[in-house]
Formats: sequence, C-alpha cells, structure tokens
Amino acid sequence: MNTADAKRVLETALICTQQPLTVRELRVLFSDELGADTVKELLADLQAEWSQRGVELVCVATGWRFQSRPDMREYLDRLHPEKPPKYSRAALETLAIIAYRQPVTRGDMEDIRGVTINTQILKQLEDRGWIEVIGHREAVGRPALYATTRQFLDDLGLASLDQLPELQSPTQQGVFEALAQAGEPQPELAIEPGDAANDPATHDASEDASDTLKLPPAGGGVGDHDPAQAIET
Repeated sequence: MNTADAKRVLETALICTQQPLTVRELRVLFSDELGADTVKELLADLQAEWSQRGVELVCVATGWRFQSRPDMREYLDRLHPEKPPKYSRAALETLAIIAYRQPVTRGDMEDIRGVTINTQILKQLEDRGWIEVIGHREAVGRPALYATTRQFLDDLGLASLDQLPELQSPTQQGVFEALAQAGEPQPELAIEPGDAANDPATHDASEDASDTLKLPPAGGGVGDHDPAQAIET
C-alpha cells in the first residue's frame, strides 16, 4: 500500500470512529504490516494537511482523534443551543487540587482549600468521569485516594498531565486559575459569569457563585488508574 492510500485509510477510520484510537489500534487497519513509527509519520502528515481547516487531528490521553477547532465553537453551538452544565468554583478548585496533587484524600483537599468539601462535589466529578478512587491510604480509616482519569485529559485536549500549565502560585487560587487556562481544551472551556448558588449539588460555604465554568455534556467512560501516563503516540 502506498503512502497516499495508507493516509486515506487512517483518515477514514479516525473520522468515522466515535472514540480516540491509539497507534496500536490504527496498526490493526494494516494487519500490523506498518510499524508504529510509520503510522506516527502518517499521522503527522495528516495533521499538517488539516492544519488550515476547521477540524484538526490531535493526540489526547486515549488516542488520536479529529475535533473541531476552538474558534469554531461559537458556530457549532448554534446547532445545539441548549445550555451545557455549569460547575461551581468550589467544584473546580477541588478538581484542580486533585489534578495537581494526586493522589489525594478528601482530607488533603480540605486542608488545601481550608473548608469542608461537600460530598456531592466529589460525586459530581466522579459522575462526569473526571476523577476516580485509585486506592486507599494506609492510615486511620483508610481514606480513599482520588486521581484524575484519562477522560479528564481528553476533555481538556491533553495527552498527559505533563501538559497542564505550570503553577505560578502555591495558593488554591493559583491552582484554580492554572486549570481554567489549560491549553486549548476540546471541547472548549470558557469562564463566564453565572449563579451557581442555585445548584445545591455544587454549593459549599466557601464557594464564589459569581465564577462558574461552562462545560460540555458528559462524554465517555473513565480512564485507567494512571492518568499521568501518556499513550503510545
């Protein structure tokens, strides 16, 4: 098979699939006759060919996928005008702490935030597929250890935790801002004013209801237990 045909096969498979595909899975298209390095080179060529279009080919935590560019969001939203769910500042600060300090217990998070964390916040993040329990600390009560998932990385358009922005401040505000500004997430994340106080599932005593994060509806399942590990790319 020549290079042009191989790229056409890869392009078709990636456009038609609903989930990201790893290099290993893409090699199956060619009965493993193409090596991993060759497949990566073809994917890089496809990235370049799609660089000037409204859709881009990217590598995220669970594989390669085509996705719309962030600047297309305002147009695509007109096709689906329903409002996506909003997550409170308290929920996002909790998520940021897990992302940057994982694995952490609920007690660790409360020490950093300085307030008690509503159980519903952790459940909300688990239901979204962004965090999961990966074990228990050998301490009194064996508290659960939380970490982010590959779904979390996929939703931010990242291949690994190493791509999260470097923290500029050790404070919880710095953690929150760093997460909110992470790269060019896909689907796009955008800060907008809102009133999260009307959402009892995400409210706690320290919550600043004037800042919420608009996010897309929940996607696929959670990732595996090592969210920091990059896929084979």
